[in-house]
Amino acid sequence: MLVLLAVAYVAAFIYTLVSSFRSASRINVLEREVKALKRMLATGQSPVATQESLQAEAEQQDAFLGAGVPANDITASDLTLGPQEQQPSRPADLVAQDVAQDQNVVTETLSEQPPAAATLPPRESFENRLGARWAVWAGGIALALGGIFLVKYSIESGLLSPAVRLALAGIFGLLLWAAGEAIRRKAVPSVTAAYSNAMIPGVLTAAGSLTLFGVVFAAYGIYQYIGPTTAFITLGLVAFATLRLSLLHGQALAGLGLFGSMLTPALVSTETPNIWALFIFLTISWAATAFACRSQNWKIVPALANAGLGLWALGYIGTSAVVDLTPPTLALLAMLAGTIFIWPGKAFDGQLQQQESVAETDPPQKPTPARLSVRMLKLAARHPIAISLTASLAAILPAMAMVLTAASTNIHPSFAMASMIAALAALGASRHFAVWPAVFSALGALAIVTLTTRSVFYFSGMITGTNIALPAVAHGNGTDITIALSLGAIFLLCSFAFLKRKGEQDPDFALLWAGIAAIIPVWLGTISFVEYGNLTRDWLHAAYGLALGLILIAGAEWLHRQEKDAAYRMPLNLLVTGSFIAFAFTLHTLTDGLATTVLLSVLGFVYVLATRWRTWDALPWIMAIASVGVLGCIAWEPTIVGPQNLGLTPVFNALLPGYGIPAVLAIAAAYLLRNWPENRIKNFLQAIASLMGLLAIAILVRHAMNGGILNDAVPTLGEQSIYTLLTIGMSGVLMTLDLKSPSPIFRVGSMIAGAIAMVNVLTMHFGALNPYFSGENTGPWPFLNLLLIGYLLPGIAYGGLAYYARGKRPFAYVVMLALSGAALLFAWATLSVRRFWQGENIASWKGFLQSETYTYSVVWLAIGVLLLALGSKFDAKSLRLASAGLVLLAVAKAFLIDMSNLEGVLRALSFIGLGVVLIGIGLFYQKILTGKSAATVLAESKT
Repeated sequence: MLVLLAVAYVAAFIYTLVSSFRSASRINVLEREVKALKRMLATGQSPVATQESLQAEAEQQDAFLGAGVPANDITASDLTLGPQEQQPSRPADLVAQDVAQDQNVVTETLSEQPPAAATLPPRESFENRLGARWAVWAGGIALALGGIFLVKYSIESGLLSPAVRLALAGIFGLLLWAAGEAIRRKAVPSVTAAYSNAMIPGVLTAAGSLTLFGVVFAAYGIYQYIGPTTAFITLGLVAFATLRLSLLHGQALAGLGLFGSMLTPALVSTETPNIWALFIFLTISWAATAFACRSQNWKIVPALANAGLGLWALGYIGTSAVVDLTPPTLALLAMLAGTIFIWPGKAFDGQLQQQESVAETDPPQKPTPARLSVRMLKLAARHPIAISLTASLAAILPAMAMVLTAASTNIHPSFAMASMIAALAALGASRHFAVWPAVFSALGALAIVTLTTRSVFYFSGMITGTNIALPAVAHGNGTDITIALSLGAIFLLCSFAFLKRKGEQDPDFALLWAGIAAIIPVWLGTISFVEYGNLTRDWLHAAYGLALGLILIAGAEWLHRQEKDAAYRMPLNLLVTGSFIAFAFTLHTLTDGLATTVLLSVLGFVYVLATRWRTWDALPWIMAIASVGVLGCIAWEPTIVGPQNLGLTPVFNALLPGYGIPAVLAIAAAYLLRNWPENRIKNFLQAIASLMGLLAIAILVRHAMNGGILNDAVPTLGEQSIYTLLTIGMSGVLMTLDLKSPSPIFRVGSMIAGAIAMVNVLTMHFGALNPYFSGENTGPWPFLNLLLIGYLLPGIAYGGLAYYARGKRPFAYVVMLALSGAALLFAWATLSVRRFWQGENIASWKGFLQSETYTYSVVWLAIGVLLLALGSKFDAKSLRLASAGLVLLAVAKAFLIDMSNLEGVLRALSFIGLGVVLIGIGLFYQKILTGKSAATVLAESKT
């Protein structure tokens, strides 16, 4: 007891001390303000605070100061200085300075005290939470437990019969309802607003509902006093009554009523269940919940209602041997319709922030994946997420279960699935908040249509490498084709419906629906064509793709005529892209092989020509997409027409139009768009045009060099040399284009081409394909042989490219080109010496002759002298350095190899020749250096 008193005294002392500090602080603020007001009145200045604000402050101060003088009794005369308080006269500027300071003091003081209407509510204390909230919750739980324990005690003691106990429990539940209503009517409104989630009336009503639920279930399930029909109806009435009372007591009670209604069918079991009665009851429960939530603006309970209805449908479809799809389908359709028209309905459409939407229209001018993903995330985060997300899952998951179920059904599962997806798409297109229904309807349509086909099993077998048994098709292909194409038409209709009605007010959502229109219908058509169509020529799917493309391009033109670029810029571009995808789909349904490859590039070029009439951003990118598609066709089948149909004639075969026409069109597109304002597409087209041109020439060379056969065989040195020459030539062409029309693609591409050629030299010419290592025959001609095309011509080409790149490319890159050329020329000279002594085959297993070894020294020194002369003539330091390198190599060879391998006169001649050359080089350098020194002295004397 003493300890408790001590704690109480300490707490009281701390509370008094804190209150004293607060009062002293507030008194100091008031004294400063009064002093400032006195100075202002003494100088004839009007106070910044009005009489009303002073009165309001005085009323607030009376609460803690205990002032007995009313605020309205304070007059100007009370604030004037008396005779004893008069201050000596001061200069005018100092008086003005004091007044300004006092003005700031008053302003700061008033700004620190916001109006009473704008003040934030004080933070709830622990005492408040403990006494006003936790006690209520604990009391409700205690009441429920008390009732349970009382019933348990009466059962164990045998005091009352079951009927009496049930009657008393029912009366107790009704009394709790009545008590809750009585207390609610007497409750103060301020208490209701402050403790809406801990209202005593609501807790009592919830306890009464739980009691009545238990009474009805016990009467049915334990004592069998009532039958299943009576129990079902009674439980439903209790649940609906709880929902009705929730309008008075809050959302928590509505959740309890919803839980009871969703649990009622599970509590009441029968050997002959009525599925129609079940889903009619669930639909009515959902509708009652929706109406209640609409009147109270609740957002959590309707999401739970969606989830409950979806789980019931999913459980029924997944656990029944015979499934009647009509009741769950109608129930889910009613849920989606109620979401559109009842709750949330139009409640959230008016909450869009128009200012934010307009601000978000500038980024689409330069779209990036990161920016678009951020915009989509913001769009998906709109309120209410839970309602739209649960409605989407409640429709999609049962639809997938309908398609995958092995049970016998009364109707075609695809029809039920299609109806739910169509309704979900309608929900997405009709309301601004329904982002998730739009997304899930599109993805769900793709997933379900794929599952109805056997393609998913083919792909699964390809990925896992196993043989998967294909399910039997229980229905005709015509039905599946109709459903897939009809769903595509529905999504197209929903997309344009949203763009027409609400696209301008919601650009983000318009962008989403434009993307759905551009992708989903053609994707559904593609699945249908691949699985059920005629892969040779399918006029039905071709008509579908053609109509889809025309509708999308017409939609883009319609958006263009709206003259609202800020809202429709990105949706328009997506529709244009979708039209190209639809037309490309049409090409694949009617053509194959060479015709498809060429016409795909022609189709992209048509969009480039359209830039003369429309400046849509997507038009140039269509050509880029088409070129990438052509490269994809080439990667899938490099021969274009199949190996068995490819002719053996060099150049004039299917490869020429298959590779050449797309390359020419890509080059023409890059040229036509040279003045296009967007640099990225110009650079991309220039790069892909260069790549396709080089690829076309390379594939023709490959075909010609392999006897008309395209395979993965390792190329010969001659073939590889042609590729090296092509890349060197491409580097020079790109450099020339960069000089005429500066472009980062041309600049970087030219250096990449040169680097690729250098890699080829190091790995192929000097390595794997070198005749010295591979043993390949060099040919019978002394000069016109494999070494000419393999080393001499690439070396000359590298030298010319290095000379052309001087001053136009980085110095290090030019040096690398020059070194590559010098290395190739050195290899040509060295291998030519070996061929002279060894014959056509210069393989390493033949060893070396003494005359051959001596000739290497002579040739290397001769090349070194030649490079020294050229370096001196053109003042090329790189050539002189290369000459020095060769001479050093010859010296090293003479001392390391010739001294041990050569004998007799050859050894003497080798060293004599080396000495003569070295002395000559020394004299040559002395002459050059002497001449430079004389020129330097003459120049200094003139200065």
